Amino acid sequence: MKKRFSYLIRPLQIFVDLLIINVIVYLIYDKAFLNVYFLSYISVFWLVTTYLFGFYNVYRYTGLLRVSTLLGKQFLLFILGYFAYFGFFREGEVVNNQFLILISIILSVSLVKFLWLLLLKKYRSLGNNFRTTIVVGFDDSSKNIIKLFKSKSNLGYRYLGFFSDKKYKNSECLGDLESVFKYVTDNFVDQIYCSLSSLNEDQIKKINKFAIDKDIVLKLIPNSSELYSKNQSVEYYDDALMVLNVNKLPFEFAENFYIKRVFDVFFSLFVIIFLLSWLLPILWFLIKLESKGPLIFKQGREGINGEEFICYKFRSMQINDLSDKIHATKNDARVTKIGAFLRKTSMDELPQFFNVLVGDMSVVGPRPHLESLSLEYQKDVDDYLKRHIVKPGITGLAQVSGYRGEIKRRTDIKNRVRLDIFYIENWSFFLDIKIILQTILNVFKGEEKAY
Repeated sequence: MKKRFSYLIRPLQIFVDLLIINVIVYLIYDKAFLNVYFLSYISVFWLVTTYLFGFYNVYRYTGLLRVSTLLGKQFLLFILGYFAYFGFFREGEVVNNQFLILISIILSVSLVKFLWLLLLKKYRSLGNNFRTTIVVGFDDSSKNIIKLFKSKSNLGYRYLGFFSDKKYKNSECLGDLESVFKYVTDNFVDQIYCSLSSLNEDQIKKINKFAIDKDIVLKLIPNSSELYSKNQSVEYYDDALMVLNVNKLPFEFAENFYIKRVFDVFFSLFVIIFLLSWLLPILWFLIKLESKGPLIFKQGREGINGEEFICYKFRSMQINDLSDKIHATKNDARVTKIGAFLRKTSMDELPQFFNVLVGDMSVVGPRPHLESLSLEYQKDVDDYLKRHIVKPGITGLAQVSGYRGEIKRRTDIKNRVRLDIFYIENWSFFLDIKIILQTILNVFKGEEKAY
């Protein structure tokens, strides 16, 4: 289990920068600045522009030159936005401490930015906050990256060794290419670096699939004389060595995760307060009137990273022993009359907004499956486990595309997983909104497989 706190560095940097900006305004006391309008404007402007410019996209391999470039771009736009406030709201008035505040902000934020970088490098040089790495393939390009790992301890990489089909009398050689998988399974590895010159396409695909399943970062070491497509992300280690980053999934960016989570919380609260608050007692009466049993049906489902969670639904069936083993089928004798209505309108899924609120699910995502069925589906679909890298959803792209409910043919689950993976690889906030609107539309239109 990886217990890391590096993900807190960026939010902490954002908080510190905003604190610096607001404290400077407070210390250089001026009524023209010390008010909620200016502080709100300048804080929001800072957040928006830093997001657009990737101001906080600084990694362990990022050099001082790159940081200086980010500072220059950020403050160029910040200065324009700073003076725009007085142009719009103060009609171009020059306020006493206008330049003093601006210069103080620029100098303070720049100083703190470099201090962050230097302190982190010092901390990593002492053997902390490291990433364990292995190299697959042994040629001139991979030798350069190995040399960097060994010589630059302040980058925070702990090099474990390399793999090659050629036999080397070297203690760093951990085995041939096929032994990579066993080694990674038996040892703690954060990142795999593959030499494109030493491996063929099939080998890279195999390692890529393995890395995704094991939640390991895969990097590609290119031949510097070759050209690569625009959709590949190029990174420079120590401002000299080029490494190709395997395309990041949208949810690997922290800002996307937070956007989706904030939306999930507010949307689920809206449904719970304005819909479920009065619908729950009505459905409790109707469901209890027709059959014995609880209002809420609880069932173990597979969630993010394959971990089980308790999924809530309005009970739509008579109490039976097969509910945890098989899906409902058309004209299923277990389904009650009120249950048939709930399933037809998808209202049986509404309690899952409580799952969303506590963080087990998302409003939009791959539908969660029973563990028993999931094990069966893994045999038929190669990339099935990839859908576990995000939270399951109440609705999803596969569901609004016609692949919901009962799995009758092998192609049903293959198409469902194909659409789930497409969603994961191409997520955007507007795609979520589109899926939600399509789900609501389908409820009124009615769906053939909603039984």
